Amino acid sequence: MSDDLLPPLPQSWQTTDILGLENLSLAEIRIWLDYAFRFKKLTNDCSKKVPILEGVTCTNLFFENSTRTRVSFSLAAKRLGAEVVEFSASSSSLSKGETFIDTAKTLEAMNVDTMVVRHQTPGTPQLLTEHIGCSIINAGDGPHEHPTQGMLDIMTICQHRTDIKGLTIALVGDIAHSRTARSNIWGLKKLGAHVVVCGPPTLVSRQWERHGIEVSYSLDDIVRRADVLNLLRIQFERQYTRPFPSVHEYALLYAMNRQRLEMAKKDILIMAPGPINRGVEITPEVADGPHSVILNQVTNGLAVRMAALWLVHQAAKRQT
Repeated sequence: MSDDLLPPLPQSWQTTDILGLENLSLAEIRIWLDYAFRFKKLTNDCSKKVPILEGVTCTNLFFENSTRTRVSFSLAAKRLGAEVVEFSASSSSLSKGETFIDTAKTLEAMNVDTMVVRHQTPGTPQLLTEHIGCSIINAGDGPHEHPTQGMLDIMTICQHRTDIKGLTIALVGDIAHSRTARSNIWGLKKLGAHVVVCGPPTLVSRQWERHGIEVSYSLDDIVRRADVLNLLRIQFERQYTRPFPSVHEYALLYAMNRQRLEMAKKDILIMAPGPINRGVEITPEVADGPHSVILNQVTNGLAVRMAALWLVHQAAKRQT
């Protein structure tokens, strides 16, 4: 089966790497969305195999713990017929003193076509592009960006709303440490949404106002006018000091619960990138209720990652 099942890659898609949504153009974001929806349809809601990347080798180069993203990328590659190599940092030559760049070069010498990279240090995927020639997809670099998560969130909104332009979309929680928040902000802003960041003052900087982002410190003040709420996990593992007195107090002020849902628009979308902390960012009846599209996000993650793998491969092939 050939990739003529899909329209040719538009000339406006030039990148062989996906490092973040901040450095993608509006045209590129729209192309990625278009192909994600095409892949979702082509693979029967991401359940069917369409082997259009046979002969392509992808490796998951993860230096941070991950379940959802790693499995999603692996499944996406396998749905497209690619070979997948899983890399474990703990059992690699890095533990013997080999450098990160040398490890990547070694993998590239084994004819790897695409590296999906997660690392705790911001800028690591960009660093790799300066030393190796295969395509790099950022699967999360510290608190910097998580472009595929941002895109699957955007795709989910598009699935339930005709157009993102003009929507009020609130990102609630740990904005300071969230790479998901940053990718959402850049992508949503380019697509014309009114973006609000909301959370405790210790986790939400007024500096976002310089980028045209509304800053709020009260969920109750914004919940009535939000079209979408994306409830972000508190990233305790990236915090050096506790940014609020207690989890109970955070939940009291910022958890989406039944009472706040009654205040919201009747068609509000409730999202969460996972893993969700029930009773902290969101209560169980809201997470499992009719406004929640959390499981849609998981399925759309496969489509977005299939599209990402195909796009960078097509761009690289065009350049050879």
